[in-house]
Amino acid sequence: MNTTHNTPHQPQVANRTSAIPYDIFLVGVGGQGILTIAELIAETALRVGLPVNFYPSKGMAQRGGFVKGQVRLGRARVGPNIPERGADLVIAMEASEALKAVRYVKPGGDFVLYGDVWSPTAVVLGRASYPSLDAVSAQIRGADARLCYVDPGSLPLYEGAPAADNVYVLGVALARTGLGQVLPADDVAQVIRARWPRGAERNAFALQAGLSCALKG
Repeated sequence: MNTTHNTPHQPQVANRTSAIPYDIFLVGVGGQGILTIAELIAETALRVGLPVNFYPSKGMAQRGGFVKGQVRLGRARVGPNIPERGADLVIAMEASEALKAVRYVKPGGDFVLYGDVWSPTAVVLGRASYPSLDAVSAQIRGADARLCYVDPGSLPLYEGAPAADNVYVLGVALARTGLGQVLPADDVAQVIRARWPRGAERNAFALQAGLSCALKG
């Protein structure tokens, strides 16, 4: 989806314009909802009147295959590819796939890593090793990025079932990174509510839990 929109609407967000343009690189595997995060960001940008270009990409496998998305905010016309060392924010929903995105984060940029593990077939069969979390974190820090690690064990329960982890991670990103200066959390919440009216409370809980978890430290 390549979408631009210029609706005259100025939300009350500190330093929003100073953070534009703002590029986001997202990686994960099929089934984690990584592209849903990108869509929510893009839809919120439209809501608040920011030009947005969203470029999704999927691997061969529908579930478990490599998935990435690139969201570029604040420019009406921009190419589909964020250059290496050009992303203001990287969101990675799977630990090993995060390594594919390290070269894209800019020095001083934010890197949100959700430490979920989806072992590929080669690892399951013992033909390859899975990178340790320390090794992944070291590469991220070696790129001079600010690492925000999200422990899957911190995912709260809603009515006895795990909250939506992708919405939770989006909440963390809004609270811990420059994304919160670009998009107001209240507008993100409204987009989420409109997208899933039947699951509004569950997803609102996940978003708020991510925001609150991040604010605690």
